Amino acid sequence: MKSAQLKALFDRFQTKVSFSGGSEIYSGHINDTYLIDTNSQHRFVLQRINQKVFSDIPGLMRNKVLVSEHLLKKTPKEQHSQMLQFVKAVHGNYCVQDEFGNFWNMMLFIDGSKTFETASNVKQAFQGGRITGEFLKQTADMDPSELIEVIPNFHDMEFRFRQFTTALKTVKLSRKKEAFREIQFCNERRDEMLILKKLKDKGKLPVRITHNDTKISNILFNEHGKGIAMIDLDTVMPGIIHYDFGDAIRTICNTAAEDEVDLTAVNFDMEFYESYKKGFLEGLGAELTTLELHYLPHAVKTMIFIM
Repeated sequence: MKSAQLKALFDRFQTKVSFSGGSEIYSGHINDTYLIDTNSQHRFVLQRINQKVFSDIPGLMRNKVLVSEHLLKKTPKEQHSQMLQFVKAVHGNYCVQDEFGNFWNMMLFIDGSKTFETASNVKQAFQGGRITGEFLKQTADMDPSELIEVIPNFHDMEFRFRQFTTALKTVKLSRKKEAFREIQFCNERRDEMLILKKLKDKGKLPVRITHNDTKISNILFNEHGKGIAMIDLDTVMPGIIHYDFGDAIRTICNTAAEDEVDLTAVNFDMEFYESYKKGFLEGLGAELTTLELHYLPHAVKTMIFIM
């Protein structure tokens, strides 16, 4: 995007500084993100929200702002510079639309912060678990009904199995034969993979506010390698704690990339698992129920399966 376009968008937000330049941040696969420089020490992150993925942008923004403001209230003022903070637009809301109908929001840039695409050591895995646990602990006293479901049925295993069943009814016989082993694998695990969903529906697993995209790249670290805060709150919504634990393990403990074609390179790093789990439980404190704790390992299998 041209500098003039970035400036025009930046000027539609409430800041007391002037735009001096911008550059794209090549991280993440959903939104377009730019780092904005100004005539002061303050920098900002300007982001276009993907409307192909998210249909209710105002609702999504309300979710993000509610959660970020709640976290700020629970954090000492001297640490606010290390927290995710959204900037109001000139008209008072937290997002603006450009001439093409795209929605943009802006955040304060957290100085000295960095992200990692993958966890490269046990310390990073631990810090990732600790920050995620702290996020869940700090939002535990929020009412999940205040947030909208930004992606309906996102982690709903029954919904995914219905999609699977429909696909089996409409697929060509030749493809069905080709995928026989994979189809059999899924069908054999149907009951096991529905355990968390059934416990949730029965009220045995409490519905909380969950992040729902807990890969390591959504956690900010400081220059000393300590976790600072969770970012990318686009998918924050009601859920069960197992979504966040399971999805984090799915990515952090994988020894290869998600799109790796050589399956011999794909393994599960148990050392990373133990380290992440330790940090996660330390961050959460005493927030987990006995049943939630019991089903944490099952969450890993479930989230790997659903993906």
